[in-house]
Amino acid sequence: MRKLELHWRILIGMFLGVVFAYLMVQLEWGPKFVSDWIKPFGNIFINSLKLIAVPLILGSLIKGVSDLKDISKLSKMGGRTIGIYVMTTVIAVSIGLGVVNLIKPGSSISQETRNELVENYKGDADSKIAEAAKQRDAGPLRALEDLVPDNIFQAASDNGNMLQVIFFAILFGVGLILIPEEQASPVKKFFDGFNEVILKLIDLIMLAAPFGVFALLAALVVESPSLDLFKALGWYALSVVIGLTLMICVYLFIVWIVTKKTPAYFLKGISPAQLLAFSTSSSAATLPVTMERVEEHLGVEEEVTSFVLPIGATINMDGTSLYQAVAAVFIAQAFGMDLSLSAQLGIIVTATLASIGSAAVPGAGMVMLVIVLAQAGIPEAGLALIFAVDRPLDMCRTVVNVTGDATVSMVVAKSVGKLGEPKVKDWDDHYKGKKVI
Repeated sequence: MRKLELHWRILIGMFLGVVFAYLMVQLEWGPKFVSDWIKPFGNIFINSLKLIAVPLILGSLIKGVSDLKDISKLSKMGGRTIGIYVMTTVIAVSIGLGVVNLIKPGSSISQETRNELVENYKGDADSKIAEAAKQRDAGPLRALEDLVPDNIFQAASDNGNMLQVIFFAILFGVGLILIPEEQASPVKKFFDGFNEVILKLIDLIMLAAPFGVFALLAALVVESPSLDLFKALGWYALSVVIGLTLMICVYLFIVWIVTKKTPAYFLKGISPAQLLAFSTSSSAATLPVTMERVEEHLGVEEEVTSFVLPIGATINMDGTSLYQAVAAVFIAQAFGMDLSLSAQLGIIVTATLASIGSAAVPGAGMVMLVIVLAQAGIPEAGLALIFAVDRPLDMCRTVVNVTGDATVSMVVAKSVGKLGEPKVKDWDDHYKGKKVI
């Protein structure tokens, strides 16, 4: 196993996890055994990644911003980053609307199945609706108000407050640029060392990745709803997967056109992060690995990765936006509603803006979907129709989110002359004959 590259080890862990879960489901005591004795190890793996997400953002962003040595460079890179993120999000939502209008998955749901799904998942839907109502009632500038924390330590204690942590880190980095170099030097050296420690912790945690994804996939399989419900929602799931696949193709095309790097080069470099995103359903949990792969295996300089990727993990949710577009139209079709062109254009705008405020954790897209549904006049109760397959689709759309982050980082790096050759460090995985610990 140690001689295999990281992405192969993760794939083997995922495959064995599914096979193991299938065997356990055949036994009466199997599902409980997996939930009690296997799933906790998957949760430990996710928690270990989340544990270093906030320290990583603080260390890498402060270092990255202060290394610019010029605020004009920051504004230049920031404008390009946000502009490209918004552009790819609009493309993603448009692809989702195109696919769902072509396949029309909602027309395949019978009234009996619809009633069964609404009854089974009504409680889950009600909780998401209530949470979304709080966000709607908060006022038009609440998102801007929430961007500035009143206590950085409190903000850093919750992975759902990533935007606040990013704001503080950028502000702190700007402060380091503006003070005399002799005063900034000790602080910069501290964060340089701090950042290296966090990167080494990522190496340590990733040694357990194959075992972590084994536990996560095993738990997912034994806790899945009945196959009958999956069949009823098959066309909807297919629509989402087709849209997400097309979006990844768009990323590969952008990378090829802008950076002249082949799709094979890009996919080989980012594949471990994609597989981890699939297993964890969390862009935030995958962020440490995404940063390592993009910098060491795709040749993007740290100055760019430390700025672009933490921001992308929070505001760039292309996969989530695409899914929201498909889900909204699907629910409308299931209820026999015919959405006008203006309503669907409204979905593009709302889904794009909602993705910026969506937390980079599993299930956050569901809350934002309620806002999209309300804007389009679609019954929020229809949210219950898609809960049965939301978890596996959440895994798929997180892959697109992470792939989009890596794509934008390469494009921005190319535009500012910070894209070079890969510089792989020791023992993160097997590469060109290097020893793996």
